[in-house]
Amino acid sequence: MSNLHAWLRKMLIFPMVLLIKFYQHAISPWLGSNCRYTPTCSHYMLEALHIHGPLKGLLLGLKRIGRCHPWGSHGYDPVPPKN
Repeated sequence: MSNLHAWLRKMLIFPMVLLIKFYQHAISPWLGSNCRYTPTCSHYMLEALHIHGPLKGLLLGLKRIGRCHPWGSHGYDPVPPKN
């Protein structure tokens, strides 16, 4: 991966990471611990962004959040490895 590509990737991920960190530290404590999955959806999103990059990572994270509801599954659901 070229230096420019790595820098661009970091710059695209950075605002998303800031939003997730804000949620984890400012909003999530008020909601309580009621996540159905391990790792939590916010940790899943952070990991997906770092492993798969901004586009696929965001899509994987949003897909995971979409599965997080009372009628959805639960348990251990790791980020898929990069192919």
